[in-house]
Amino acid sequence: MAAVNGVEERKAQKSYWMEHSTDLTVEAMMLDSHASDLDKEERPEVLSLLPAYEGKYILELGAGIGRFTGELAKHAGHIVAMDFIENVIKKNENVNGHFTNASFMCADVVSPDLNFDEGSIDLIFSNWLLMYLSDNEVQKLAEKMVKWLKVGGYIFFRESCFHQSGDSKRKVNPSHYRKPRFYTKVFKESQTYDGLGNSFELTLVTCKCIGAYVRNKKNQNQICWLWKKVKSDDDRGFQRFLDNVQYKANGILRYEHVFGDGFVSTGGIATTKEFVAKLELKQGQKVLDVGCGIGGGDFYMAETFDVDVIGIDLSINMISFALERAIGLKCSVEFEVADCTKKIYPSETFDVIYSRDTILHIQDKPALFKSFFNWLKPGGKILISDYCKRSGKPSDEFAEYIKQRGYDLHDVESYGQMLKDAGFQEVIAEDRTNQFLDVLQRELDAVEKNKEEFIRDFSQEDYVEIVDGWKSKLKRSKTGEQRWGLFLAKKL
Repeated sequence: MAAVNGVEERKAQKSYWMEHSTDLTVEAMMLDSHASDLDKEERPEVLSLLPAYEGKYILELGAGIGRFTGELAKHAGHIVAMDFIENVIKKNENVNGHFTNASFMCADVVSPDLNFDEGSIDLIFSNWLLMYLSDNEVQKLAEKMVKWLKVGGYIFFRESCFHQSGDSKRKVNPSHYRKPRFYTKVFKESQTYDGLGNSFELTLVTCKCIGAYVRNKKNQNQICWLWKKVKSDDDRGFQRFLDNVQYKANGILRYEHVFGDGFVSTGGIATTKEFVAKLELKQGQKVLDVGCGIGGGDFYMAETFDVDVIGIDLSINMISFALERAIGLKCSVEFEVADCTKKIYPSETFDVIYSRDTILHIQDKPALFKSFFNWLKPGGKILISDYCKRSGKPSDEFAEYIKQRGYDLHDVESYGQMLKDAGFQEVIAEDRTNQFLDVLQRELDAVEKNKEEFIRDFSQEDYVEIVDGWKSKLKRSKTGEQRWGLFLAKKL
């Protein structure tokens, strides 16, 4: 029965695109009356996210009328553009056939006969393709793509998630508007083996919203992924630790239960309101949130002050939840899986940089603070809350806790000095440990008061872990070992 359903689905998809490709325009392909304007903004944005592909072998799946084909062909060594609607790929060839390094195929990606040589392709690119495949077809195609890719090669794809974006009227709509975590899971779990038994898989380079849709439609549902093929035993280090240990999906939801909807940082909305008030945000300002978690602070800033926020986090799980929380909010917030120590923004991009209880994970804080200084506009502000320690040597117990967590902690004064050394002025470094203690106690009291509800939503084990964790933090902070700092500074 599944096979019959699969055949019927392909018929429905083909019929759908036959209907929407009679008029071979960018509006018809993007299913949006504002497509021409969107295309001018989003096409260069998508291309900017790709790895260097000069002289590389590119496979473009679902190439359509060639909105990206010509751009890719300008620098590729060779590009194969493929689509399953004949008049569409013919239009692409008519437009881009003058590129001698381009070839064109009419073929369906789900065809069992479709194959490329193993390890032959440098970059596989698709834009709005997987949403037109069944779950099973996505999984099978992902496995093929990993095989076709060279080690060190990349897969880039972009999909509409959650709901449609275009305003074109459709009698039927067979698109699958999935949650982003579906695609992340499928590609993360796709593996292949070579003749020697070596295992290869994909590591996520980035996952982010398409900013053009956030800016123009207040819509976070256009999501893209960039994956790199690596040996399975290659170290993915800290990101793997975050998603598999510290911030597993269930762990994030437990934190949110304690901190409040949308929050995974101390004090939730209450401390967010207090701290954000210090920034004196103004309409239209650009804010970077480093370690954005599941987005609560970003939504608050964007909705309350009409600012544009970019939230980055190294945890794939965090960003997945943030994207889900964004649906229907209609505010200017972009999210991206990114490592703040490797991310590069142009000088003087942001008015504000904001970070809550995140930089404790970063070993080279001086280098990061210099990047922050560079990314801020003159007059820009930075606000950080973070775990700290008292000056002097920590106890053996606290040292073991720091080591086990992989934290890099400093005393409040030293932390403030690092900001000064990076070039910041008007640096305020406040020890907020008493506030931290009050907040921790309130959060613990609320969990213990609503014990049955917490256990019902999670488990007895989860309850014990949270309660023990909060009691340990209270103990460390009461002895003065663990501190909590608030830092505010300006770039003059």
